[in-house]
Amino acid sequence: MSIFPQSRLLIDGELCAAQGGATYADISPWTGEEIGRAADAAPGDLDRAIGAARRAFDETNWSTDHAGRIAVLERFAQVLKANRDRLALLARHESGAASAEIYVAACDAPLGMLDYVLKTAREYAWDRDLGVAEMLGSRSGRRIWKEPVGVVAAITPWNVPTQINLAKSFPALAAGCTVVLKPAPDTPMLAALLGELAVEAGLPKGVLNVITSSTTAEIGEALVNDSRIDMISFTGSTAVGKRIMANAADRLARVFLELGGKSANIILDDADFAATIPRCAGAMFHAGQGCATNTRILVPRTRYEEAAGLLKATLEAVEYGDFDAPRQIMGPLISERQRQRVLSYIEIGKAEGARLATGGGVPTHLNEKGFFVEPTLFVDVTNQMRIAREEIFGPVLVMIPYEDDADAVRIANDSPYGLSGSVTSGSLDRALGIARRIRSGTFAVNGGSYYAGDAPFGGYKQSGIGREMGLEGFEEYLETKTVGVPPG
Repeated sequence: MSIFPQSRLLIDGELCAAQGGATYADISPWTGEEIGRAADAAPGDLDRAIGAARRAFDETNWSTDHAGRIAVLERFAQVLKANRDRLALLARHESGAASAEIYVAACDAPLGMLDYVLKTAREYAWDRDLGVAEMLGSRSGRRIWKEPVGVVAAITPWNVPTQINLAKSFPALAAGCTVVLKPAPDTPMLAALLGELAVEAGLPKGVLNVITSSTTAEIGEALVNDSRIDMISFTGSTAVGKRIMANAADRLARVFLELGGKSANIILDDADFAATIPRCAGAMFHAGQGCATNTRILVPRTRYEEAAGLLKATLEAVEYGDFDAPRQIMGPLISERQRQRVLSYIEIGKAEGARLATGGGVPTHLNEKGFFVEPTLFVDVTNQMRIAREEIFGPVLVMIPYEDDADAVRIANDSPYGLSGSVTSGSLDRALGIARRIRSGTFAVNGGSYYAGDAPFGGYKQSGIGREMGLEGFEEYLETKTVGVPPG
């Protein structure tokens, strides 16, 4: 039974149904039941959205009127914050966010980051003077102009939709770009709600367009391959990111890619194990459906059994499955398909010879309600096993022993990914020394957090290209023009 109104597309400033009135069911991960109907866009809808974004960029002053654009986005930010409760409730039902997640990436943190983007846009040096230089006997003044890239295709995943929808769309708009936002099929309504609120805030026609679709292939491929798109900003799997990059290469479209991870949590032998090991259960946040989640736990071989016992007990004490419990951090997996994928990896781990210390199945105490998998720990794991190398994207941790600091660094870096990681030590200097040797785009030292609106986020190696958030994330949506003028 639907509990949310049927969502609509946003095309050229108007909220509208998909061609032919097509819709599809939006399913709650908590119950497996329909919570609403989402507009199911056809290729014609996408064509109109891209055309609207192109016209808004090419034929209006959106890209050049910095003050006017910022004023509009200030209103948009106010409207978004005023609708915090609507966004939070929808995130609970649609993406499977547990209660405590709302205060972090599921809702409140991304809303709080809007102010940083607005401040950056207000203070940004759109035009700077390099002064006069002499070359080949001629003197010239030089200026640097920062200009928006153009029309941006923002393609977002289902795990933390509000975070990533806003982390792409808001900086792109603030930079002067126009946007076609395409969310994952599993979480259409959170993007559609942004479209509704954009209309309420008075965004100009065509500046932001929202296209929801039940398929990832047809609409997504058409969006990526359209010559009217200047930049593709994508968050999702490494496999899809590679395909997008290959398709974009034909016309040298700019790409930003935030992809997978298999991050290592390194616990050194001088750490307080009683305090540190239980914090590893933070990887159960959003049922482990986070690209930067630390799912490889690296502990010294001399304290391996101690660490395994502590983490087993901690995971077995994790509470989950209660929609209304205010402190729970673990909800369901997004879909039955994702649950089966996670369960298949658990079977792979068993077949590889890893020992299942706890979890590994579907919880019986929830009476088959929702797409849950038990908090799971594998021990006796080597870094060459698939469960240690491939992104599972579920509540599954693997514990790997190491011999000394150099071995811990080697294991942590022995991965196709390089998105995040962490280290804990009784010595800050020792921990910082480890951090400098890890090839990853983000890293936490002794419990410190890098996650904030002014902090760039992204990865090394197959974890992506470019950065989201922070000044670097804002500048992803800008081109640089160098201009020579007569000396003043």
